[in-house]
Amino acid sequence: MLKVGVLGAGHLGKIHLRLLKESPKYDLIGFYDADIINGNKVSAEFGYTYFDNINELIAAVDVVDIVTPTLSHFECAKKSIEQGKHIFIEKPITHTLQEAQSLLDLEKKFGVKGQVGHVERFNPAFTSIKDTIKEPMFIESHRLAEFNPRGTDVPVVLDLMIHDIDAILSVVNSKVKQINASGVSVISQSPDIANARIEFENGCVANLTASRISLKNMRKSRFFQKDAYISVDFLEKKVEVVKMKDAPKEAGDFDMILQNAEGIKKQIYFENPSIATNNAILDELESFADAINNDTTPVVSLRQGTQALEVALQIISSFNTTSI
Repeated sequence: MLKVGVLGAGHLGKIHLRLLKESPKYDLIGFYDADIINGNKVSAEFGYTYFDNINELIAAVDVVDIVTPTLSHFECAKKSIEQGKHIFIEKPITHTLQEAQSLLDLEKKFGVKGQVGHVERFNPAFTSIKDTIKEPMFIESHRLAEFNPRGTDVPVVLDLMIHDIDAILSVVNSKVKQINASGVSVISQSPDIANARIEFENGCVANLTASRISLKNMRKSRFFQKDAYISVDFLEKKVEVVKMKDAPKEAGDFDMILQNAEGIKKQIYFENPSIATNNAILDELESFADAINNDTTPVVSLRQGTQALEVALQIISSFNTTSI
């Protein structure tokens, strides 16, 4: 079992604490929170050991799970890596691209492993279909959320859209060519609604929309590729796959046949995978333990987390921002 400590005992931090306590792959040593009152409260309520000194906790563990506000990610990760500790760090990896690149250098220098908490990579709907998504040429993503004050200190791109940025980068094997985006501030000082069009060098185009002031929640992405349409509902954990193949010479009564202007006939058929129930946060944490124990590359490496941040910051910098 890997000795693990958690930095940050907010909403998500408490979830991590509970799951790490339950996991057979970790030995939860304790947690640190800069708010002493909150730290003592969480310790009293759940029984976790509270460290009021961050350095003492880092020294006592093999793995540091960083679930603090984004602004403190870099300093927490730097302290941990320099003590030779593996780090799991919530998304976005850091506040700036320069900080993220510094962590890549530190990771290599001290020979540790790092994983970024892009939890949608472990969503069972996405994992059930990821290997079927091959060379998509058009992607449409909508991530809409009802208003929640938590997270409004950063643009909606870093709060919500970055989930879809990471997922898209994981299936599009091409470099970003051009980005056009716009953002609107409604309640927050930073944009609450954003739309981005990402063009890749291989011709793929991704159109992403994110909002944190929606009247309903939606987390859905659609992938269009040759002879296939794939819809992934991250919220409902459902997948729809519509494929096409050459139509048979003798079509059955219930076969769905399309014919284009050139007279070519295609048969439409459905191929929906089974989706297993899981806890995506537990899966990502345990996959990191496996990467450490087996000396393999984490599912979402620090480099991939950096690439997602880089695209997110490019979107923000290209905003034609307006306020209502």
